[in-house]
Amino acid sequence: MDEASVNEALREVRLALLEADVHYKVVKDLLDRVRTRSLEQQVLHSLAPGQQVLTVVWEELTALMGQSHRPVHLAPNPPTVIMLVGLQGAGKTTTAGKIARSFMANGRRVLLAAADLKRPAAIKQLQVIGEQIQVPVVVPDGESSPEAVCRAAVAKANVSGVDLVLLDTAGRLQIDEALMSELAEIRDAVHPHEVLLVADAMTGQTAVSIAEQFDRRIGVSGIILTKTEGDARAGALLSMLAVTGKPIKYLGTGEALTALEVFHPERMASRILGMGDVSGLVERAREAFSDVEASRMADSVGTGSFTLEDFKAQLQHVKKLGSLTDVLAMIPGGAKLADRLADRAPERDLARVEAMVNSMTPRERRHPDVINGSRRKRIACGSGTTVQDVNQLLRQFAQAKRMMKTLKGGRGRDAMARMFSG
Repeated sequence: MDEASVNEALREVRLALLEADVHYKVVKDLLDRVRTRSLEQQVLHSLAPGQQVLTVVWEELTALMGQSHRPVHLAPNPPTVIMLVGLQGAGKTTTAGKIARSFMANGRRVLLAAADLKRPAAIKQLQVIGEQIQVPVVVPDGESSPEAVCRAAVAKANVSGVDLVLLDTAGRLQIDEALMSELAEIRDAVHPHEVLLVADAMTGQTAVSIAEQFDRRIGVSGIILTKTEGDARAGALLSMLAVTGKPIKYLGTGEALTALEVFHPERMASRILGMGDVSGLVERAREAFSDVEASRMADSVGTGSFTLEDFKAQLQHVKKLGSLTDVLAMIPGGAKLADRLADRAPERDLARVEAMVNSMTPRERRHPDVINGSRRKRIACGSGTTVQDVNQLLRQFAQAKRMMKTLKGGRGRDAMARMFSG
């Protein structure tokens, strides 16, 4: 490939990375490697030059992010002790609950330790999370220091057959000497197998500086990036990896305790380049839909008995998948559509639809044909919408149900052809 073709192909990649708040030095180094490799390659007959350069970019991004997933290191002799560190507001306490839930789902016995004695209500927050996921929480019981709480948690884990201990430590609005001294004391007291930095992806390049300081003072073994459903995820992620060399272990993709993704470099490279992440989307769907629920839904569609009750249940499952724009970005070619929808707040539209369905009686949800004019006014009033909105919902539901019947009757291919022919 000639240099002009390579530079043309890299121009949009450079712009996309800089707009995502990736540090300019990281972008420059990455694209220099891509340019060198691209100029050394022969053009494959099956690929246009731009497509071939994109393949090289994907390979270099994957290499930069670690090639493959690097899981949390589990000790050969339990318990494994994981210490979570980070600034206040990054989401350490919620992340502790997410990780505990994830390991519990895989058959591990987990213990949480509330070692944040500075932030008001931090202990109570962890207790509430522990109750939700049915994981015991060690709280201060006469101990006056975070170090003592952590010692007590590890001692309890040793005698109770626990596989994993998660230490939820204190944070500050900014790094200071007192915080670092406190964390160093905990580290030296319990010798954790992993020290994971919980960082907010929305802070952009500030997150890189935070990671450097925590690694220099405490010694970080991995990073958990939270709030990655925002547009800035690629910037903080790539920059932190390039500058610190520490692996990303998990991505926080929302507030729910299920909103935690194992980090896969090859999948993230595809998402950054707009190539989607079908494997990640399938995993999210498996989390949101149980086999029983999927079977029940298939039966209702197959028998033509799909109702607004079923529709309401599906809305709940869709919400579990996370941000709709983030889900669209996981579909190959869906990134541009996600960008166009970003300003339209699709989650708000879903909330309005759910409010209308919730304002119906059970009988109305099962038999929408009974919804007359006065009922429509009541539903609109109860959901804070208009009668026109209710009419549109019922019309779209009726169309969807007719389509299901058509597909069930074996005329699906002809129906799809009519839809796309004009």
